[in-house]
Amino acid sequence: MAKSSLLYHLLALAVVAVWGVTFICTKVLIQAGLHPAEIFAVRFTLAYAGIWVFTAVGRERIRLWSRDWKDEVVFFFLGVTGGSFYFLTENTALAYTQANNVAFLVCVAPVFTAVFTLIYRRFGNDRFTEALEDVKLGVPLLGGSLLAMSGMAMVIFDGSRPEVSAHGDLLSLGAALCWAVYSLFMGRMTQDYGAVFATRKVFFYGLLTIIPFLSFQEGGLTAAALLQPRVALNLLFLGLVASLACFVAWNLVMSKLGNVTSTNYVYLNPIFTLISAMVFLGERMTPLSAVGSAAILAGVIWAGRR
Repeated sequence: MAKSSLLYHLLALAVVAVWGVTFICTKVLIQAGLHPAEIFAVRFTLAYAGIWVFTAVGRERIRLWSRDWKDEVVFFFLGVTGGSFYFLTENTALAYTQANNVAFLVCVAPVFTAVFTLIYRRFGNDRFTEALEDVKLGVPLLGGSLLAMSGMAMVIFDGSRPEVSAHGDLLSLGAALCWAVYSLFMGRMTQDYGAVFATRKVFFYGLLTIIPFLSFQEGGLTAAALLQPRVALNLLFLGLVASLACFVAWNLVMSKLGNVTSTNYVYLNPIFTLISAMVFLGERMTPLSAVGSAAILAGVIWAGRR
C-alpha cells in the first residue's frame, strides 16, 4: 500500500471513529428534549458557518454556484440524501431504539453502496459511472449481502424488545439507503469541485431542505437548554468536529479511495458506538440482537472483500 494511500485509509478510520460516537451525542440531546430536526439544523448551521471561515482563512476563491444548473441539481440531491433526509431518519431512529441498534443497521450502507454501484455501472453511461469503482457480482457480494440481510431481520424482528423499536429500525435502514445513494455521486463531485466547495454545497442544501420539518415540530431548543453544558458541548462536537471536519475529510477520502472502498469503513462505525453506548448510556443488547448485529458486521465485511 502506497504511503499516500495509507494516509487516506487512516483518515477514513479516524472519521468513522468520530461518527460512531455521534450516535451517543445525538441520543443524549434527544433525551434532553431536542427534536431530531433541530439537532440536524444546529449541527449543520455550525458546520456551514465553519466552512465559510475555513474558506476565508484558506484564501480560496469564493465561488457560489456550480459550473451549470445540472451540477447544482446534483448538489441539491446530495444535500437531501447525505444531509437532511439521512440525518432526519437517523436522528429520529435514535428516539425509538437503542443507539447500538441504529449503528449496526446503518452499517449495511456499504452493501447497498456496492449493489447500487454494480447496477449503475451496468446501466449508466456518464461521468459518474467513470468515477465509480468496478464492483463484481460474485460469491462475496451475494453471500455477504444475504448474511447482512439475515442479521437485519434478526435485529428488526427481535420480539424481546419493545415493539416501538421496529419503527426506529426501519428508519435506520432508510438512513443507510440515503447514504448509499449519496456515495454514488459525491466522489465525482468532489473530484470536479474540490472537497471544500462540494461539502459546503451539501451543507447548504441540507439546511434548506430541513426547514419544512422545523416548521411543523415542537422542540426543546431554548436558551435554557443551550446553557446546559451537556447540550452545548454535544452540539459543538456534532457541528464542528463530526460535521465540518469529518465531512470535508470524508469527501476527500471518497475522491481518493473510491466510493465502495471508503464506504466499507462504515462497518467499523457500530464497534465504536457499541462501546460508547455501553459506557455512557448503559445500553445492553438482547441475545438475538447481538447475533443479528454480528451477522450484519460479518456480512458487510464479506461483501466488501475483493
